[in-house]
Amino acid sequence: MVIKVVDLFCGCGGMTLGFQKAGFDVVAGFERWDAAIFCYGKNFNHPVEDADLSNVELSVKAISKYDPGIIIGGPPCQDFSVAGNRVEGARADLTISFAKIVKEIVPEYFVMENVERAAESEAYKNARIIFKEAGYGLTEKVLDASFCGVPQKRRRFFCIGCKDASDGFLEGLLSTNQSIFPLTVKEYFQQEKCELPVEYYYRHPRSYKRRGIFSVDEPSPTIRGINRPKPGNYKKHDGDGANPDGIRNLSCQERALIQTFPLDFVWNDYSTSTEQMIGNAVPVKLANYVAACLMRYIKGDTDLQNLRFIDWLKNEKKLSARVAGDTLSRVGRAKKILEFGMEDGEQYLKKISEEPSYKNLVPSVRAQVRRAIRLYFEYVSMHGEVMS
Repeated sequence: MVIKVVDLFCGCGGMTLGFQKAGFDVVAGFERWDAAIFCYGKNFNHPVEDADLSNVELSVKAISKYDPGIIIGGPPCQDFSVAGNRVEGARADLTISFAKIVKEIVPEYFVMENVERAAESEAYKNARIIFKEAGYGLTEKVLDASFCGVPQKRRRFFCIGCKDASDGFLEGLLSTNQSIFPLTVKEYFQQEKCELPVEYYYRHPRSYKRRGIFSVDEPSPTIRGINRPKPGNYKKHDGDGANPDGIRNLSCQERALIQTFPLDFVWNDYSTSTEQMIGNAVPVKLANYVAACLMRYIKGDTDLQNLRFIDWLKNEKKLSARVAGDTLSRVGRAKKILEFGMEDGEQYLKKISEEPSYKNLVPSVRAQVRRAIRLYFEYVSMHGEVMS
């Protein structure tokens, strides 16, 4: 199934590459930053257009000629980010521009990505009204990239729209396909058969009240657009897993790998602008995770059983949409550890408690999984429906 896609605010192409790998036909990218346009152009065969996407009328004309069935993109997030001043400004208005472009072109689907806190912004609240007025059902989901194939604790908000669908249409697929454990840097480098010459590395903290030394045996913290070396006067933090002496920051290429760009991705150079492109990008495998779930839905996997469970959690248990989705994610993690059989909830809990993968979960997560399992078996006892 080939569906034409355009990528707005495409940057160097993380979203584009993730969607291509899921089988979508990305036919054009749109960007304003010269360095990113140059980098994107070296890695993809389709056009990348220099466009001021705040000008909705001109943008609609430029995009319409590609006749996209899907519009994807990550409007600039600096005005929403904890790294910024938390005051919404002109860049936040680009979220509204994205929504207006979608409303005018009316693709069958759209995918918009941003930082977690953008979901609570006034700009997104206004964009959401525009999406709903245009007739889109919305799935609004915060994903932790480390459970989606990316060795990085990067939490990002996705709004996925489908014309004339019910809200939450993709929640089940997004929730149940995540991994049991977060992916570590070492595990990912081993998967990709890449050399990893360090056991610990420095990532500049936002405040010296936070640690700066990280182990490759854990997911990386969020890759940002800056990559400062360790200052000579850095003092060991209580949270540092090693003595800081002799520990370096990651190279530009190592950071790109943690963002799950392939080794053969061509960068302009290893300048500050490239570091910023890498930090700003949507991780390729996070984009691919969302794209693969969307492709399954388009091909007919509507995941109705899981959606009915979510509706029950919201309607009968009065859980918020976010907590209901998290509950389903935990049920999915449990099933990957031990498949459900004919036993009741307490019997299943007894069995799973003996599984090494379950024992390796941190206590707080085990408690969350136990609660999710009990809710699941309560639902099954009432509806006689075992989820596939």
